[in-house]
Amino acid sequence: MESCRKNAILLPNPITQVAGMPYSLYLSLQGKYFLGSSGDLTFGNGANAWAGLFNPCNSRVNLHVYSWEVANTGTTPVRVRIYFNSCPPGQGTLVDAVYPGNTALCPPPRPRINLYRASDVSGEPEGGVKVFVRRALPGVTVGDEEVGKFIFPPGGSFLLFLSDPETPDEPASATLGFSWWEEAIN
Repeated sequence: MESCRKNAILLPNPITQVAGMPYSLYLSLQGKYFLGSSGDLTFGNGANAWAGLFNPCNSRVNLHVYSWEVANTGTTPVRVRIYFNSCPPGQGTLVDAVYPGNTALCPPPRPRINLYRASDVSGEPEGGVKVFVRRALPGVTVGDEEVGKFIFPPGGSFLLFLSDPETPDEPASATLGFSWWEEAIN
């Protein structure tokens, strides 16, 4: 299997932004825009789940959150708490389902930001700041476009923490999605 497709576009970097071009497109053309999904997270029955973007201390980039979403795939309402720079409970697993927005670049860009996830954990996030709470009904997706206004330096994190306080003895599940860009620190 070839490492790059024959019709891949080799674009010089940086690309000049033109008036009217959405900033997310400009970043994607440069290979700085990424997307990732947690896959199905399970919780409920007294346990919680989470997924989040973590900027390693040695990344040399700032993380700009573009969008996030929570798809409630279960049969009970889900509470979504959003935390900045907190330490989540349990042992997180690095998610492999992270991709550049621009698949035409060869070689494809690799993100410096890590996406971690955890299911069926006990406890609450420690430290950081709980910034807001959302509720997702069964079969409903909630989320928002932050358009890069949430910025995290190396060592920072953006966390979505899931629980089921309305029916704590029932199983729950959800899938979380993220998009972000990475801007080099000078």
